[in-house]
Amino acid sequence: MSSIPTQVDVVVAGSGAAGLAAAVTLCEGGATVAVFEKQRSLGGTSNFFHGTFAVESRMQRERYIDYSRDEAFRNIMEYSHWKANALLVRAVVDESAATLEWLMQRGVEFTGQMINMPRVPQTYHVLKGDGEAVVKALATRAKDKGAHIVPATPVTAIEREGGRLSGVVVESDGEEVSVVCKAVIIATGGYANNKEWIKRYTGRELGVDLIAVGNTGKMGDGIRMAWELGAASDGVDSLEVLRVGPVGDEFAMGSDVEVVAMQPDLWVTARGERFCDESLAFHDTHSGNANLRAAAGGHTFSLFDDSIVEHVLVHGVDRSLTPEKPPGYRPVEFRKEMEAIMTAGTTEIFRAGSVEDLALAAGMDPETLCRTIDEYNGFCAKGRDGIMAKAPRYLRPLQGPMFYAVRARTVMLGTKGGIRINERMEALDTKGEVIPGLYAGGFDAGGMYGDSYPIHVASGLSSAFALNSGRIAGQSALEFME
Repeated sequence: MSSIPTQVDVVVAGSGAAGLAAAVTLCEGGATVAVFEKQRSLGGTSNFFHGTFAVESRMQRERYIDYSRDEAFRNIMEYSHWKANALLVRAVVDESAATLEWLMQRGVEFTGQMINMPRVPQTYHVLKGDGEAVVKALATRAKDKGAHIVPATPVTAIEREGGRLSGVVVESDGEEVSVVCKAVIIATGGYANNKEWIKRYTGRELGVDLIAVGNTGKMGDGIRMAWELGAASDGVDSLEVLRVGPVGDEFAMGSDVEVVAMQPDLWVTARGERFCDESLAFHDTHSGNANLRAAAGGHTFSLFDDSIVEHVLVHGVDRSLTPEKPPGYRPVEFRKEMEAIMTAGTTEIFRAGSVEDLALAAGMDPETLCRTIDEYNGFCAKGRDGIMAKAPRYLRPLQGPMFYAVRARTVMLGTKGGIRINERMEALDTKGEVIPGLYAGGFDAGGMYGDSYPIHVASGLSSAFALNSGRIAGQSALEFME
């Protein structure tokens, strides 16, 4: 563990992709830097992303992918109904290809895979070693260039002197320590674990309507400190959500049971009514939004039967779960995993030899569920979904002999806003004026998304925004200190 310096040029709060990208940029620009991380390990949620967004990258050119920066910019803005900050979006899009090259020059490797869902622009650049490899490479580079990286030491306050930012207070072993600095970059990762803020800003109940995964101790510390310094808010109600089931400590993430349950078969509410075109399964934001609306009581159900299980065992899945389980993957461990789960006992998965018994076991209305499945099976027989207009290739009837229902929750990967910034990642006050020396990026910063994460037009943008906002913040801070 590094010792706490008493004075540096720049303090970075948070060691995820945004914070480490900023730290490397600053160190390479000749600044002295301290990175303070609340947790004992580095990276936070950045350890878990599989790939990142870029436009006009070398990998895209090598594959004749001609999706342009102009197209990406316009698609992101139109997806947000122009609620996003246009200049900020433009800056991140334009920098994205250069950031990929910058990462590769610092030891990060990519597989070359571009597509992670159907009918989308090919912007997703898959990493070797996931985000953990990015965190390791950037942390190593920052340390090699002289950065102080101090885990288990959160920044708790930003200090002012004469009306200007003058330093920070950090907490180490229960004691407060002041660190003098010229600039602060906030990259603490949002507020996904703050139950009070989730209720206040989104109207949702954490742990009921929303299940936070991959987030630990994300209480909005950086956002709070910026607001205390006079920063305005932006996009604080924006979330990154998706539909996942089953969820719980007893289930292994990425299991074959989860793979089967996330396929675009039949999804119903807790009462047993269909609520969407299930091919939303391919687009996380869409499935999450639909589930959040439909999940009275906190959950919906994924329904399937033995005939569907047999189909995916023979032909493979349609919807991938991870790069290691792509379309065509055969979930050969499904039956073994299912038996183990049912033997151990669970309230998240139900199975029965009839639709009526399945409804009773899962707490659905039997008459409603029978009517829903009869209607759905009729659509499957005709090859046309007369209500949700799902593509015929995904219309597979539920015929038994065994029927399954898996509770599906709305999972939150992170909050997507908080501090109002400009395209230079400078924090802005309520009048739109720059707060000198204060910068923000990643999940702490607002303005990139509007009300929903635009995965359908810019897959991998969340990690890209973290990386690019960190680099741009670092560059802006270097210019500020000149």
